[in-house]
Amino acid sequence: MNTVLLKIKHEFIKALPPTIFFFVILHIVAAIRALMIKGTGVPLPVTASVLIASLVLGKSVLVADMLPFINRFPEKPLIWNVTWKTLMYALVALCVHYLERLYEYWKEAPSLMDANSMLWTSMNWPRFWAVQILLITLIFMYCVISELARVIGRDRLRKMFLGPLPPGLGSDRPAE
Repeated sequence: MNTVLLKIKHEFIKALPPTIFFFVILHIVAAIRALMIKGTGVPLPVTASVLIASLVLGKSVLVADMLPFINRFPEKPLIWNVTWKTLMYALVALCVHYLERLYEYWKEAPSLMDANSMLWTSMNWPRFWAVQILLITLIFMYCVISELARVIGRDRLRKMFLGPLPPGLGSDRPAE
């Protein structure tokens, strides 16, 4: 039983950094979207839905990182893996972003095909691509940070960024 709890704790600790990162960036995206559509009456996601999306994305990134084709260039300069991962995660973000919009239309349309047709004709494409560019930029930042942490170690990166931890709060686990 103790090993199960330790495994759950380990997985939770691993999922925490990407979850926090996505929680913050999804709130930034939601705030920017709110500013872009202020006065249109379009509903925006609330903190609870952003939290759920962050939890899903945080765990999804960890699962994706275990796939052999995601960490494709570990021995090359970091830009290779950063670019590859940014491309992979951006494609997923594009699909999720589009499906999120499609769902809103599907609630009012008689069928999925009708919803897709309505979406294509009424979508504000400049706004859609503006949000997508923002997401890609933030995903790129995440990939840079995660690749640096992979190469130099999480604890060393944390010390470089935040300074040393006070005694007693240090980590006894090796860098991942």
